[in-house]
Amino acid sequence: MNTPEKAPDSSNRLKDYLQLTKPSLNIMVVFSSVISYLLAPNVVEYSWKMIILLFAGGFLVTGSANAINQTVEKDTDAMMKRTAKRPVASGRMSAAEGWAFAIITGLTGVAILGLYFNWLSAGVAAFSLFLYAFIYTPMKKKAAVAVFVGAFPGALPCLIGWTAATGLFWPFENLVVNGESYSNLGGWVLFVIQFLWQFPHFWAIAWVAHKDYSTAGFKLLPSEAGPTKFTALQTIIYSFLLLPIGILPYFIGMSGITGIIVVTLANIFLIIQCFRLYKNMDVASARRVMFSSYIHLPVVLLALLADKVQE
Repeated sequence: MNTPEKAPDSSNRLKDYLQLTKPSLNIMVVFSSVISYLLAPNVVEYSWKMIILLFAGGFLVTGSANAINQTVEKDTDAMMKRTAKRPVASGRMSAAEGWAFAIITGLTGVAILGLYFNWLSAGVAAFSLFLYAFIYTPMKKKAAVAVFVGAFPGALPCLIGWTAATGLFWPFENLVVNGESYSNLGGWVLFVIQFLWQFPHFWAIAWVAHKDYSTAGFKLLPSEAGPTKFTALQTIIYSFLLLPIGILPYFIGMSGITGIIVVTLANIFLIIQCFRLYKNMDVASARRVMFSSYIHLPVVLLALLADKVQE
């Protein structure tokens, strides 16, 4: 007599699908998109419906990119302790199912952005997905420049949110609201802040997980020798660059002086952590940079929003 097969646990399947999207990373990415949307000059009344739709669209597009990343890298993920239990890497989910999930979520997310906001923001989101999944992902095993390439799709959510609100993309276009003209530079300033922030953030992660990454053949630190003084110096340089960029929102009339003071203090705090890494050259210091960066970005974005210059 044959024993009947055990029915699949639907709750576990849903958890696997959620894991494909890398939810913790995804939420941080989409958070920057929503804040950028709210910082745009023509968003005066906060509509929870539109915020939720933007969050959903962004989450699905970013989740699609992360699902493609996990499906393409299933063999290397299986080699690393921190990623071996991912759905496709562990064999709980087939590569075909991973691709199907990525296609459905990607198309749905782009459609939400296009239908409820504008097709320009949907196009930027689709371009970001392409860069991350098909350019950055395969490049990680070839050269450390992959981190530079990956910083573009990592910062594009700011422009997705800004473009969703304004319908404009290029920095020197003028946005007209109630007869008043505003600069469209704000979205690009936010883009540059998030672009620069990614270098100390990601290199700290790569420092902490260097053994795992090396085992899988990833080249993610700026020095081929691994965690070196050169790598630590690079984190200092990029965190320092955040200082002048961080005050631009004040000069373009996007945020007030109080917000800029908070942003500057947050930038100085990150610089101090990077200097500590350069001095100590250990995993504990790299971990402090990593966790400091997790705090830094939300603080900066929320400070700018809290002191937004109202029209």
